[in-house]
Amino acid sequence: MHIIRLACAGFVIATLAACATKPPEPVVDFAPDYDFSQPKTMAFYALSGSVTGNNPSELTDFQRDRIDSALRGSLEAKGLVFVENTSDADLLLSWHLNLMEKTDVKSYNNPSYGASMGYSRYNRYSMYNCYNCMGQTDVRVTEYTQGTFIIDMIDPEEKASVWRSVTQSKLKEETIRDQAALDSAADRVLREFPPTESAPPAP
Repeated sequence: MHIIRLACAGFVIATLAACATKPPEPVVDFAPDYDFSQPKTMAFYALSGSVTGNNPSELTDFQRDRIDSALRGSLEAKGLVFVENTSDADLLLSWHLNLMEKTDVKSYNNPSYGASMGYSRYNRYSMYNCYNCMGQTDVRVTEYTQGTFIIDMIDPEEKASVWRSVTQSKLKEETIRDQAALDSAADRVLREFPPTESAPPAP
């Protein structure tokens, strides 16, 4: 039996950039009656940047700054203006990361192949193959951290979220130091903001 253990650090960019070859796609939902053409200014929610779960690895201030910078840059490219005072913002951006330790167990049957000489009904000697005569079970145990990265756009007047993006994947930490990778990941998770299907305000 072979056991493989993989340890993944709990950084939010790991969720954004993902361990998989194909980056994870965010799941997006929003309030259909909110007019997303109106917001022009944004600010970060005071409690943004929290980490929860059964493996809540704390982020440093400069790591949070990198993530904030990536999200801010992506939204500014869409024409939104960030303000320092939350009372001047049309929307508040809040993100948090949930980390859960997971174990994945997979079993594989590895057949053994052999050849042997023997008698058959029609031939004095015949060669036959023995498949799975001495089968071996290969068990692979993978320990990893699953991260769920959630972004909420909050209406400060209603004090309620009007848009949410959820991205989930296994984690890796290499790109936490790469601002360009963070910027690219932020563009991906915010790609559907603002939604194009938002309804105009009621007359």
